[in-house]
Amino acid sequence: MKRDNLFLREAWRLFFFLGIVLINYPFVQIFDKPILFAGVPLLLIYFLVGWPLSICVILIFSRYHSNDQNNDKDKG
Repeated sequence: MKRDNLFLREAWRLFFFLGIVLINYPFVQIFDKPILFAGVPLLLIYFLVGWPLSICVILIFSRYHSNDQNNDKDKG
């Protein structure tokens, strides 16, 4: 049980760190170009796609982990 809690804590730290990295200087600078995609600036597309995508990854992870915990409770 302690190992699962440690894995969960490390995974949430990793998600937090990646979220901070994705909205900081190097990545924002990469997408901050005067390029339009279907009339929309590239930076705006980066935020409008990247943010929901990161939320979906966290949602999938949390659902998987909660299903895994429920299966463990049913077995033991």
